[in-house]
Amino acid sequence: MKFDEYRAHDAVGLAELVARGDVHPAELLRLALDRRAEVDPALNVVSLLMEDVGKELAERPAGDSALAGVPFLIKDLGQDYAGYPTAGGTGPLRSVRAERHSIAVEQWLAAGLVIFGKTTTPEFGSKGITETRTFGATRNPWDPNRTPGGSSGGSAAAVAAGVVPVAGASDGGGSIRIPAACTGLFGLKAGRGLVSSGPQLGDPLFGAVSEGVLTRSVRDSAVMLDILSAPDPGAPYAVARPDRAFSAAVTEAPRRLRIGFSHESPMGTPVDPEAVRAVEEVARLLENLGHTVEPAAPAIDGKQLATDFMTVWTASVAAELAHACTVTGAAPRDFDIDTQVLAAVGRAVSAPELIEAHARWNLYTRALGDFHTTYDLLLTPTLAEPPLRIGQNRTPVIAETVLPPLLRIGAGKVLSRTDFYDSLVTASLSAVPFTQLANITGRPAMSVPTHWTASGLPLGTQFVAPPGGEFLLLQLAAEIETAQPWFDRVPAESPLQQAKSRR
Repeated sequence: MKFDEYRAHDAVGLAELVARGDVHPAELLRLALDRRAEVDPALNVVSLLMEDVGKELAERPAGDSALAGVPFLIKDLGQDYAGYPTAGGTGPLRSVRAERHSIAVEQWLAAGLVIFGKTTTPEFGSKGITETRTFGATRNPWDPNRTPGGSSGGSAAAVAAGVVPVAGASDGGGSIRIPAACTGLFGLKAGRGLVSSGPQLGDPLFGAVSEGVLTRSVRDSAVMLDILSAPDPGAPYAVARPDRAFSAAVTEAPRRLRIGFSHESPMGTPVDPEAVRAVEEVARLLENLGHTVEPAAPAIDGKQLATDFMTVWTASVAAELAHACTVTGAAPRDFDIDTQVLAAVGRAVSAPELIEAHARWNLYTRALGDFHTTYDLLLTPTLAEPPLRIGQNRTPVIAETVLPPLLRIGAGKVLSRTDFYDSLVTASLSAVPFTQLANITGRPAMSVPTHWTASGLPLGTQFVAPPGGEFLLLQLAAEIETAQPWFDRVPAESPLQQAKSRR
């Protein structure tokens, strides 16, 4: 098999070839490793290569899983592989080896996937871009001067570049949907509790986080959800599952839906005309498919939601940084300056402030619930603008000089009580103001690759469903995929070669 044939199949298609005996998993792994070696100098998609693990797994009996024998990359954040570090985008954690597999990894191994590495991520997954001091910048195959998003940026770039047809991802504020939108992929965030984060974590970020994948086809995501949604006896709570496999969704058209759409930023920040066009185009497509689509949005104070999300987020970063320092002996200065700032602000959050911010999440959940009594789905842009340029969100050099001494003397409280905090919220979320709602409310949501800009950059659209709406989202995504196929739309090789030659 040659690379072009490898790339012409999704994961389910490759597994079918393996099941028929047309190709051996070791041959697929060789193609994936060769492609990784070819694109990684330009894109920086893999933070930890586990080639020996992959070669051992490729020689196992393939089994009868729908994905058996397919090369696979896991995210270097929350997806532990026993005996290997989960660095989470940091330098210090590269020395700490996981004691056991995460449940998601166990499920992927049981499904016969051939894991051979971990993908790059920003420190602690704390940004919508993938740029760190330790691992450098991960780049977008569609334009290596642009970000593939974050925090699952390495996974997105790897899938879009053809290294693997599907890769592990996770989403605590948009980290599956943002990279999907940046790189022309499909990304589904499951609803709260459907997919386990165990055993190391129970309900991370007050239930905002969901493990998942990034794919080029809807059916790959559907099959993956069947794998990942297996009940976990140690999970915090049980979640109702449909009486049919999620993979059945791609063969059934959805009922006619009533969909409310908005392309205005809930934060009141600017939205690029391309993002507006993305929503308007898919709204017309949906109407042509027989759905009712009309302007509507939940009655939510978007600015307050962003602030309440960031209050919990910064407190979480502070806790993660403290834990990393404890287990490694590192100091805060050993981490990215952005991480230090977020953690300093998070440490300044008092317990009552944290509880109050989290309590207001209920207001947004109720408002979205009211919205869904009228509308089956909410449609928005996934991104407020095309993928950011590499370095566009980098902390200014002067700030890198001034902030460390301020942080060492405990300036986090001051920073959190000034206009700096409002600026931090805006800087962190203005390019991605649409995705946090689904995390806060625990609703399932997806980004579908429905639009490319005039300059050829992907720009996806987001759909948010009520609880238990994963099956419906997959049905609609499959309908859109049939009406407006995207699988064969892949990045040109010339930008990759140019980027490789410059590095």
